[in-house]
Amino acid sequence: MRPRVVATALVCASLGLLGAAPDTGAAPPLPARMADTGGGTQLITAEAPRAGSTSGTLTWWDLRNGRWTPAGSTPARFGTKGLVEGASRRQGTNTTPTGLYDLPYAFGVQPAPRGTSYAYRPVRESSWWCQDIKSRAYNRWTEPRPADCRAAESEHLLAYRAQYAYALVIGFNYHKPVRGRGAGIFLHVNGRGATAGCVSVSAGAMRALLSWARPWRRPHLAIGTTDGRTAITRY
Repeated sequence: MRPRVVATALVCASLGLLGAAPDTGAAPPLPARMADTGGGTQLITAEAPRAGSTSGTLTWWDLRNGRWTPAGSTPARFGTKGLVEGASRRQGTNTTPTGLYDLPYAFGVQPAPRGTSYAYRPVRESSWWCQDIKSRAYNRWTEPRPADCRAAESEHLLAYRAQYAYALVIGFNYHKPVRGRGAGIFLHVNGRGATAGCVSVSAGAMRALLSWARPWRRPHLAIGTTDGRTAITRY
């Protein structure tokens, strides 16, 4: 029996020389496990433990030399009613839409943080986000508010000085709006609690994100849960 033991050892040694590496058990980084990351070299992930959660973690990532590495991470808040599949979300449900979205532009009550390269719109007294499903300006920034966009069905952006100190528009239902699916979904500064459907983080985290994000690197935001039907890895 002794010669068989020696032969086995020689085979194992040969595999080692050929480059067979032991299994370390380390999971690939989250973006590497996702179905899609938007095709760019920057990514933001907003992950909640489950669909009913109102808090989770937001992480921003860089793709360098073919590997995703985290550039920063912070606690995040979601809608008061948790998260729901973006394709089936309804307006007014206080849910955060899951999915993978682009980030069209930034805006804020405060001046753009140093290093910001995104297009950045200052919030003025005349700045509104139209959420009126009957308006031609549905799910759009307007200055001033058009006559067919009712104030009661829209957001006067300056009224949310803390939340909209710094913000990024999330491309949910933005490019080809479906009326009634939802409007005014942003990544913005924390308020007092959970959001009405947006994703929020601390003011310091928003400043860091705006200084980090580079539009020519095509950053996207993926929103989802750890597992289940709305798992972030599905997007």
